Amino acid sequence: MILTTTDVIQGAIVESYLGIVTAEVVYGTNALRDFFAGIRDVIGGRTGSYERVFEKGQQDALNELQQRAQRLGADAVIGIEIDTGTINVDSKGALLLITATGTAVRLQKPTPGRF
Repeated sequence: MILTTTDVIQGAIVESYLGIVTAEVVYGTNALRDFFAGIRDVIGGRTGSYERVFEKGQQDALNELQQRAQRLGADAVIGIEIDTGTINVDSKGALLLITATGTAVRLQKPTPGRF
């Protein structure tokens, strides 16, 4: 399956648009990770633990997006956007939200004898 942020796939013809697909991934925050992120906030620098969480979350969201598109019979998902955000649970905590959205499409199969 092809997953792309572009709205066209070079050399391919979209046979049918199957609809918008979305996938959401939510991760809870972690007190230890928050503590070290707070230290990084004071002294400066990147927060590797949260970068890894978002990297994994984006990959999980894309995997879920692909599965949902396959259930529709798609060959590809075009125009993919990934958004991140937080959901405030209470005054002390938040959840991390990663959302992937795209359009599931079925591509035209190559005709035998055509180059």
